[in-house]
Amino acid sequence: MASEVRLFTPFTLRGVTLKNRVVISPMGTYCAENGRLQPFHHTHYPGFAMGGAGLVMVEQTSITRRGRITNGDLGMWEDGQIEGMRALASHVKAYGARIGIQLNHGGRKSAMQRAFRGNGPLTERDLAAGEEIWTPLAPSALPLGEGWQTPEEITPGQLDGLRDAWVAAARRAVLAGFDLIEIHMAHGYLLQNFLSPLANQRRDGYGGSLENRMRFPLEVVRAVREVVPGSMPLFARISATDWIEGGWTINDSIVLARALQEAGIDLIDCSSGGNLRTGATNSSLGRGPGYQVPFADRIRAEAGVATAAVGMIRTPEFAERILQAGQADLICIARQALFDPFWAHHAAETLGVNQGFADWTPQYGWWLEKWAKALAANGESPMGPEVFPRAANAEA
Repeated sequence: MASEVRLFTPFTLRGVTLKNRVVISPMGTYCAENGRLQPFHHTHYPGFAMGGAGLVMVEQTSITRRGRITNGDLGMWEDGQIEGMRALASHVKAYGARIGIQLNHGGRKSAMQRAFRGNGPLTERDLAAGEEIWTPLAPSALPLGEGWQTPEEITPGQLDGLRDAWVAAARRAVLAGFDLIEIHMAHGYLLQNFLSPLANQRRDGYGGSLENRMRFPLEVVRAVREVVPGSMPLFARISATDWIEGGWTINDSIVLARALQEAGIDLIDCSSGGNLRTGATNSSLGRGPGYQVPFADRIRAEAGVATAAVGMIRTPEFAERILQAGQADLICIARQALFDPFWAHHAAETLGVNQGFADWTPQYGWWLEKWAKALAANGESPMGPEVFPRAANAEA
């Protein structure tokens, strides 16, 4: 019965209720201009809300200009960026979704190529095309790998400034009308640089032991929690493992998750990787359906904190099994949503929650109801096998 389908039951954290458990994961689009939204963004994000998702997450948004991953990253480092974000948030919420923003600093991965232009270190060709290059900041002066820039090691005084920048960006996100904030501490960016011994070889109170390596990320969380409303949820995206010997592990993540919850984080978004010597995240790994779900499962069970599962979750049946098994609280859909922005509506139909188009925006639903009736008269259904192509067998 529809009432038993967990994917389409509401989910509440603090003062925010999502109408369903479908989250559009933050995905970089690398097309901002000086950190500001472009017409693309105002089409891209509201489309997912029209598609029925409960939560739409805006891509990594830099807390400082120097902290951009690429020249095309969004920003919340100045007040002039608030107005465009406010318009975007209002637009998304008009279609019934909640909207969150992922705040980030690129750390030693700052000043790299836009993903669709190479996803590696900037080259002379990029600079000739007008891209700007700058020196990254990181916990230690350790480049990501051969050919990557050597970052400047952060001083204690710079730590204070970075913490303040996170706070200022969070204040702007509140003013812009976002429903929640996710703090990015994954994928080899600044906060994950502090966490991983592969990137952090400091000899002060912010390096060495696990407790010391967690210190600055936890300071950021506490500082942000103090300035956002008590009703606003805070998420943290983590890399549950580096996938590299001698690096960050799932056992470290469980310790971190407990500390994050105590500091004010309400949900852990469980990704992985990013400290590999190539690429932006874990794209060079062999991956299969739900390959990161065990991380969300263990953290939820052992740290006692809500989690989101992400990674190669393509079909609604698979998403529902994850929730029914208690392995996660939310399901993040990423590239599958690019392929099908109306994934949530199609999933509701597939799982028997909605029959027809009553929950679609009426400008679409009115026409689609007529279309469905015409198909039915010919013995056809709008939910043919093409809606979720090639995925069912892989996720059986």
